[in-house]
Amino acid sequence: MAKMQANQMRAGMVIEFEGQRYTILKQNIMIPGKGAAVIQVEMRNVRSGAKKDQRWRTADTVERLTTEDKEFTFSYTEGDMLVLMDPESYEQTQVPKEILGDRLPFLVENMTVNVRLIEGEPVSMDLPEQVVLEVVEADPVVKGQTAASSYKPAVLSNGVKTMVPPFITVGEKIVVKTEDGSYYERAKG
Repeated sequence: MAKMQANQMRAGMVIEFEGQRYTILKQNIMIPGKGAAVIQVEMRNVRSGAKKDQRWRTADTVERLTTEDKEFTFSYTEGDMLVLMDPESYEQTQVPKEILGDRLPFLVENMTVNVRLIEGEPVSMDLPEQVVLEVVEADPVVKGQTAASSYKPAVLSNGVKTMVPPFITVGEKIVVKTEDGSYYERAKG
């Protein structure tokens, strides 16, 4: 374990807090009009899966746990578990679905994922930053609607709703950020 300042926490890191292990899901630095900045952190308990919000002052220190990163290939879902395969040994490992939280719909078969382990136990899982999905539902283009900021709602092939530019139509493949499901660009090719 190593101590680090609270303002160095990033999503995916694993810390020890009040005797429990937590995976950082989101962190946000808030700077009030008066006083010192604070770090608002959303984290998930590694054992119970319970989410917790916590605030620290930027100067506070936390215990960061040493983790090992290992790449796996996602095979299939079995009940509440995700079955991953080690591409080197072909051994299968199961991890709970909750490890991905809101990013679960972006997991696709044969996707290479990065699993963070502490003493061989999976504590968090990272997906690629972007994934290509097909638009299955989108509003038609409204003639004369040319404002750059006018995005329209669309439904992707994984069931996730997102906002896309007006020129995107049903059947097109787009690149989406797995972190928040937002549109990134049209898929090339």
